[in-house]
Amino acid sequence: MNTETNTEKLYTALDLAAEKIQKNTDLLYLDALAESGESILQGESTLKLEGKAQEEFEALIQSVPDLENLKAEEIRKAFQLAVLKGMKEATQPNHAMTPDAVSLFAGHLAELVLRNEKKTQVILDPAVGSANLLTAVMNQARREFHAVGGDADETLIKLAYVNANLQKHNVDLFHQDSVAAPYVSNVDLVVSDLPVGYYPDDRTAGEFELKSSEGHSYVHHLLIEQSLKHVKPGGFMIFLVPNFLFESDEAGALHEYLKKEAVIYSLLQLPKSMFKHQQQAKSIFVVRRKGEGIEAPRQALLAELPSFTNKQALADMVKRIDDWFESHLSQE
Repeated sequence: MNTETNTEKLYTALDLAAEKIQKNTDLLYLDALAESGESILQGESTLKLEGKAQEEFEALIQSVPDLENLKAEEIRKAFQLAVLKGMKEATQPNHAMTPDAVSLFAGHLAELVLRNEKKTQVILDPAVGSANLLTAVMNQARREFHAVGGDADETLIKLAYVNANLQKHNVDLFHQDSVAAPYVSNVDLVVSDLPVGYYPDDRTAGEFELKSSEGHSYVHHLLIEQSLKHVKPGGFMIFLVPNFLFESDEAGALHEYLKKEAVIYSLLQLPKSMFKHQQQAKSIFVVRRKGEGIEAPRQALLAELPSFTNKQALADMVKRIDDWFESHLSQE
């Protein structure tokens, strides 16, 4: 009796097809995965392999369950598993994926802050990666989204394209430096796992208020400022940020900028057990662009999230967060 789930079946096909491509070409696994995913999406091979390898590759494509019968979350999780495998091979520091539980939690927060919105929402991720976070948020939404994503990494943007299309999401993707790229105005929501580190282009950084006083500027600071330009007045931003965000040498400037341009709603520290090293630990930062009729909460919600495996403690924390946002947004 075959007890494989749809997610497992799709992952197996994606993985074996990518390995077949990798073995018969000079592509790395992640690039091969983009090709295998595109072939599955098209229902036929998008590239030509030599001899028997082509027949085997086409057989793998045909072994995939009918995508029409798969839920978007089943597809996302299968693709995520394959991308995670490829990440182990990759050496680039920007090749990293938001943990699944965190993506789902971010989706829940997105629902909370958009609770009063009825129309189709425009959601942006300026550091979209393979679109795992973006599509996880979209899959949880009880509303229609039009999504926009940008990333400077060509391999990741290809993976995002395949991932979003397999899930049948309406996403516009751009291979770009999202710091330097012109901003899109009036986005309803920004959700992003911000890259952490220095931005190498000092000339472009010099156009930002959050440019460093000396040396290279922090890319995560610049993307926060850029996101505030993207989002409409009153629009929310949900960022994954390093725990040391307000402890760095430029923290004072960031705090003053946010006080001037935005309202800080919440800083939720993720369980440290999720991270191998303490310096990699992150928090979920919920910010809102200032706008007419928006009153800042008397005090931001600061909390340390319990382990995601402790279901009762997590449920209690989620209720506390839900109640807090409900009380602060219900009057609008």
